Amino acid sequence: MGRPTEVTRSGDDVERTGPPDPVDHTLERTQDHKHERTPEQTASVEELIGEYDEERPGRRLSPGLDRVLTAVCFAVSVFVLYQVFSPLQQGGQYYLILFLAAVLPLVFVCYRATRRRRARATQRDGIPDGEPNAEGIAADGSQGDDNPGVLDWVLTAVAFVVCIYPVQPLTIGDGGGGFNAFLDRQGSLGTVDVLMGTLLLLLVIEATRRTTGLVLPIVCAVFLAFAYYGGFLPVSWSISHAGMNFGDIINGLYNDASGFFGIPLDVAATYIVLFTIYGAVLEATGASRFFIDVSFAAFRKSSSAPGRTVALSGFLLGTVSGSGTATAVSLGSVSWPILKKAGYPREAAGGMLAAAGIGAILSPPTLGAAAFIIAEYIGVNYLQVLLWATIPTVLYYLGIILAVEMDARKFGAREVHLATRSARQLLLRFGYHFLSLFVIVGFLALGIPPFKAVVYATGVAALFGLVERVVSGRDPLDPDAERRPLPEALRRYAVELYRGLAMGVRSVLPVASVCAAAGIITSVIVKTGIGQSLASMLVSAAQAVTSNPTGVLVLTAVFAAVSIAILGLAVPVTASFIIAWVVIGPALQTLGVSAPETAMFIFYYAVLSEVSPPTALAAVAASALTGGDAIKTMWNAWKYTLPAFLAPLAFVITDNGSHLLMQGDALSIVWTTVVSMLAVAALAVVTGGWLFGPAKPVVRALCVPAAGLLLYLQPFSIGAGLVFLAAAVALAWLTKAGGRHTPTTDARTTPLEENA
Repeated sequence: MGRPTEVTRSGDDVERTGPPDPVDHTLERTQDHKHERTPEQTASVEELIGEYDEERPGRRLSPGLDRVLTAVCFAVSVFVLYQVFSPLQQGGQYYLILFLAAVLPLVFVCYRATRRRRARATQRDGIPDGEPNAEGIAADGSQGDDNPGVLDWVLTAVAFVVCIYPVQPLTIGDGGGGFNAFLDRQGSLGTVDVLMGTLLLLLVIEATRRTTGLVLPIVCAVFLAFAYYGGFLPVSWSISHAGMNFGDIINGLYNDASGFFGIPLDVAATYIVLFTIYGAVLEATGASRFFIDVSFAAFRKSSSAPGRTVALSGFLLGTVSGSGTATAVSLGSVSWPILKKAGYPREAAGGMLAAAGIGAILSPPTLGAAAFIIAEYIGVNYLQVLLWATIPTVLYYLGIILAVEMDARKFGAREVHLATRSARQLLLRFGYHFLSLFVIVGFLALGIPPFKAVVYATGVAALFGLVERVVSGRDPLDPDAERRPLPEALRRYAVELYRGLAMGVRSVLPVASVCAAAGIITSVIVKTGIGQSLASMLVSAAQAVTSNPTGVLVLTAVFAAVSIAILGLAVPVTASFIIAWVVIGPALQTLGVSAPETAMFIFYYAVLSEVSPPTALAAVAASALTGGDAIKTMWNAWKYTLPAFLAPLAFVITDNGSHLLMQGDALSIVWTTVVSMLAVAALAVVTGGWLFGPAKPVVRALCVPAAGLLLYLQPFSIGAGLVFLAAAVALAWLTKAGGRHTPTTDARTTPLEENA
């Protein structure tokens, strides 16, 4: 699938080719005070998500096959929900085998082996609108049916056989015989076991390649090669090991708790799939529309209101999506016309959308998939992880809000008037959408496991959606629709819930593939001990620069942050966290950093890769929507996010950094939060270039040491940081009257009329 919208520039002119621009349609609806999307725009949004989201490049199936797939996914969702309250007697590994047998084959149905190039068919080809040509491209520019081929169906069947093999009761040669017999052969697998394990290894790697690209499979191949050939390395090398034969490697992957059926897949099957089902049900009940509407209503009377709206909407939509790219595109399809009307340049708006989208991964109460893995690795309640994430989330959105306020003044943003209902009216009418979120937090506080809490929350969301249909008799996503008879309204709602539950399972397919592949990496690291060796090398690199313990810790943290960010450029956030945890985590913990601080440090820098050049998928997707330059949009996204992402350094370089994870007494938590907020503000001045007006270079230069010293969170450094910050503020205040600021505009942005 190619880029949906291509932009050709000649001077200040912009010529667009490709599908109809969704922005124009959205603007018309915005002027009519509606935020719903047309079918054309919905298709374009889905294509953007599929093109740029690292975990969702799916097929467009024919209606008949799509119905069959929906039925299968619905059955899997029922099975997953059922086992929450009636766990299988054979134990967790038995359930993981069944879960992988259910989802891995679906990957080969839902995801193609190669990306199809997007072509443009026209009526001149003699093809009716909506009908695919020989290459599967419809005359309206959309892709036609993209059903699996013979090879895909073969891989689907083989995937099911090799996944279900450990629990099937039939004896096959020297293998088979049921689950208990399979476990009894641990460490001494038969020939059939090794064959089945090898096939599963190849299928997991292929599924990962289809869903995330080549990089993670290549990383897996490198680790497998190291496991097999590492015994041939010179003994003097720190990474050498005794070596593993092929049977040992397959045993570690197929019949061991650290392989395919390890913690990563356990998290995907126990937590992540339930939260994707919850998000799909929220979407079906109209929560996404409500979150956007209430955000617009909350900030509708300010020149910086559009930017604030994007930030708040991104935070709320994260509970539904959980994907940074998907949130950025979905939010941008509605808010970009308003940002454009307010006067934001394309790249600045795209960067803002990307930054808000990444909030979907960082924001309680759902966070991202890696947060559940943190809870499992450290052995704490998920609520504890939410508490650790609270203050960093505040710092993240503080950085975005400060950047929004600066840009509103820098670009001379105009107030956009929207005749929406007040926030109070919306909350009174649709505020029930928040109840399910409160259920999650409340049940976690009562000690109920997160997998049960999210199921209860899903039930609450579905129940209130049912009440909505009974009361209003229409789809909450389309408030202008005519009221339908109660039986018809209930029937439609049942269909939407049915599809929502199925979509929850379908959305977890890429994550399950990544988690199974992560099991390859963790197994090799555990069996060979390379994780500790690489951690020692990282510390040694820092010690080669300085022997001062504090300097070693700071340099190790900086090296670790850069390494994680680079790793995250190539692999999804979940895989990035898992690899960094087993490789970089020991290095930090060796220097005295606690497990919670290490985990959250790795988590935030793994997420930062989503907006880091040169990949920055969320920023690229946003630039495709706004028509801005992709590289400039990436740097704008960095401008919005970097101040808050430097704060996690404080977790590890100073003892007081633990207070930012809500560890310690209340007074310590308060003062470290306030000081960190000042540091984020100083960094925002550096990246945003604004303080009472355009910030002069010397003002921005003074804010650099101010932020660094404040983030060190020690009394002397805080005092010195405050001196630098005060000097910057004073200088900016004294020079602000030096000249009138002319707002920066985008030559490609056409001013629009003020009547909305």
